[in-house]
Amino acid sequence: MFKLYGVYAPIATPFENGKIAYDKLEKNLKFWLESDLSGVVVMGSNGEFVLLTPEEKEELTRFVCKQAKGKKPVVTGTGAESTAETMRLNEMAAKAGSDAVLIVTPNYYKGEMTDPVLARFYTDVADASPLPVILYNMPRNAGINISAKLAVELAKHPNIIGIKDSGGNIVQIADMIRNAPPNFSVFAGSASYLFTSLALGATGGTLALANVFPNECARLQKLFEAGKMKEARDLQMNLIDSNNAVTARWGIPGLKAAMEMIGLYGGDPRPPLLPLKEADREELRKVLTRTGFFPKA
Repeated sequence: MFKLYGVYAPIATPFENGKIAYDKLEKNLKFWLESDLSGVVVMGSNGEFVLLTPEEKEELTRFVCKQAKGKKPVVTGTGAESTAETMRLNEMAAKAGSDAVLIVTPNYYKGEMTDPVLARFYTDVADASPLPVILYNMPRNAGINISAKLAVELAKHPNIIGIKDSGGNIVQIADMIRNAPPNFSVFAGSASYLFTSLALGATGGTLALANVFPNECARLQKLFEAGKMKEARDLQMNLIDSNNAVTARWGIPGLKAAMEMIGLYGGDPRPPLLPLKEADREELRKVLTRTGFFPKA
């Protein structure tokens, strides 16, 4: 059984002239696959999965799995509004060679997405899934929170192996870790609270910032596990501003701009998202430079 552990990057999807730029993605993947990351997530929030066509989702998943085969595991985001479409994407991900699937909450009919409805959705999907299922709690984008109570209930399902929690509620994360079965992995969904999550018993994180600083994010967990708490804490503090810059502050446009600043291909996000303005790029560069990891030139 696949074990959810370590630091994963939810990789960005590069676009050029409105289409996925696979030549650029290949070069980006080489960087990530040769880094200290434990694995990659394709079609996560940072991959702009909601802006991809069904055909693009399949093509992109196949491409990433082929590039990563034998190097690092691939988790594929397969969340969709309907149970049937989520199941279809799970089958697609399995055929492409994914190791697990990451499933965000359906969210258009927010008022109907009660705990019993979500429990039924995830149970039905996990029953049918050929791959291990990871819950994805993303209240900032989805507007729905997977409660600790619901996560613990779903953790009893033999095919639900963990959760990526991007809500940032440390008390909720603690409740999940405390009450879920020991084999259920809880992942921090942001680099801003990786250290705290690890201290509570999390097994790793899927971090937007790991696209830009993969080795530094991975090193935080290594320092923590080696008992070097002060070094791990200092590194956590150093990452907070950069993480905020490529998540809450400037989002995907900021992440793609940051990637360009370290020599990867970022490109523009897909419309309706807009690229980062020049003034914001300069401010972003200053934030990244302050870490000491980033070339000043």
